[in-house]
Amino acid sequence: MPISPRHAAAALASTTFIAAAAHAQLTPDRLYYGVNRAIPMTIEAPRDMGGEIEIVLHRHGVDEPVETASAEAGRVDLAGLFPVLWTTSEHRVLFAQLRVGGVEVGPPVVLQPMLTPSRAVSQAGRISWRTPPAPVFSGLRAWTDRHIVLETNLGEVEIALRPDEAPNTVYHVLGLVEGGFYTDIIFHRVVPMSGSGHPFVVQAGDPTGRGDGGPGQFIDLEKSELPHDFGVMSMARTNDPDTNGSQFFLCLSREGTSFLDGNYTAFAQSVRGADTIVALSRVALRDEQSGRPVEPPVIQRAYTTPAPPFSQRPDPVSRPQGDAETPR
Repeated sequence: MPISPRHAAAALASTTFIAAAAHAQLTPDRLYYGVNRAIPMTIEAPRDMGGEIEIVLHRHGVDEPVETASAEAGRVDLAGLFPVLWTTSEHRVLFAQLRVGGVEVGPPVVLQPMLTPSRAVSQAGRISWRTPPAPVFSGLRAWTDRHIVLETNLGEVEIALRPDEAPNTVYHVLGLVEGGFYTDIIFHRVVPMSGSGHPFVVQAGDPTGRGDGGPGQFIDLEKSELPHDFGVMSMARTNDPDTNGSQFFLCLSREGTSFLDGNYTAFAQSVRGADTIVALSRVALRDEQSGRPVEPPVIQRAYTTPAPPFSQRPDPVSRPQGDAETPR
């Protein structure tokens, strides 16, 4: 996959300071912060890096920082540094990033506004949204950003989460991953081609392996504008929109899955392992109608790893060049 100039420059800067910055991090003291209260966090700055210590607020999809503030190693109150966190009327997910000597170090902290959610309404198989007339802003949920790695018998897939699109779903799935839920879980459904003749999905996340199991709990469908493109991770569900549990699917092509946009919660993007995703889609099928593989691929384990600094985020994968979009 080609590397953009922005990411190449960031990678070079990162390599220069990688040893010194190995343990540098901004860490929230707790998960929840009530509105109009202090937001205590701890700055662990790299001992061998000189220069000014700063915290930068980023917003996904926006090149320029929202705000930047100088800080010192040790305890810090984000609400004191950034009053806008409580005064703004535009409540969006932000990323608080530690920067030392002009170089971003350590994973960012996700700052998720706690807002009254919109509710999904299903009509004739299409989703519309019932938005509260005056959503209540109750504070922030803050956690360290990380990636998910699916270790399968056909290779690894690394997935960058998108809490800016679906923060509640992201946090729910993180809990499942870090609790060991996706250990020895098969891809029970493989649909290499949709009815339109384009690559469709591979689906996993059911401990029973039948396609009707889950973690014993559901979360509501969450509105997401992340397009269902190749490598995007989205929640599987029944016809009831609020039956999102543990099952997910990985998209195999934009052409095959674009009709899912807005009807399913897309919450993450693969950033490594495009060849593995294609390999998962090419296993032999016992039943093409149900998508049941003869020998289902296995997620041997799933785990999390710290996300890179915000400015060094990898690009999403694309379908490997030369890969034929035709049935096996």
